[in-house]
Amino acid sequence: MPALDLLADLVTTEWLAAHLDDPGLVVVDASVLGVETPAGFRWLSGLDEYLIAGHVPGAVFADLLEEFSDPDGPYSFTRPAPARLERVARELGIDDDVAVVVYDTSLGHWAARLWWLLTSAGVERVAVLDGGLGRWRADGRALETGFEPPRTAGALTLSPNDARWAEREEVDAIVAGEADAALVCALSASDFRGETGRRPRRGHIPGSVSVPVSSVVDRESGTLLRGDALETRLAAVPTDGTRRIVVYCGGGIAAAGTAFALRRAGHPDVAIYDGSLDEWAADPRAPLVSLV
Repeated sequence: MPALDLLADLVTTEWLAAHLDDPGLVVVDASVLGVETPAGFRWLSGLDEYLIAGHVPGAVFADLLEEFSDPDGPYSFTRPAPARLERVARELGIDDDVAVVVYDTSLGHWAARLWWLLTSAGVERVAVLDGGLGRWRADGRALETGFEPPRTAGALTLSPNDARWAEREEVDAIVAGEADAALVCALSASDFRGETGRRPRRGHIPGSVSVPVSSVVDRESGTLLRGDALETRLAAVPTDGTRRIVVYCGGGIAAAGTAFALRRAGHPDVAIYDGSLDEWAADPRAPLVSLV
């Protein structure tokens, strides 16, 4: 089976619709839902929405809450070890012979998280659907309901790139001025200022700048900003185009959306702080800056 050629790491609904029947393509719904409950905020799998409300025809569902996270990790979305990632990716039909397009029902940051997990592990042909399922629906394209059984996968060769991830020690060094990198917060501007937040300790990591994931997406179309519009949103990032950029949020999800946008804008050395504020704010010794 010849490999499908992805022209970029971001594809349009037009491109996907034209290639849906290609046997060398695996389409993945990576949606997660955030809901307020009487017990407080919680994340829920998007599986029910995928099954009942509908999905891109032929798309399989990826469980980012349980399968594509480390169940023994200290935080909700701790990235899985390579062996686990290989197993759960193959269970979705992903192998060395296919191209993968991922999407979600939100701002694209869940899809970007799965894109980041796969590409940083060495999966070569992966793209995000620009605008996600919202754009697909708005374009009047067909949906399917119910479960889509994955194809049987062959071998999946991984070659993890740990430089795409930042650990607590690196962030400590950046804050202390011992490492030359820019820190970017992908949470909302109000979370950055410390006005809002789900953690007892609010604010942002010292020295970081605010680039909310919502700011790199067009509000009307849901698609990623491009050209000058994207550059304007990223103008606050102190970099000459080669400096390393470490992006964080609450748990490494919104960070993936902003990090993806930074790579699309041509920044070659971008990393996600996987522990993000789940780890940083839990340490009372770790400084946080509040603007309120």
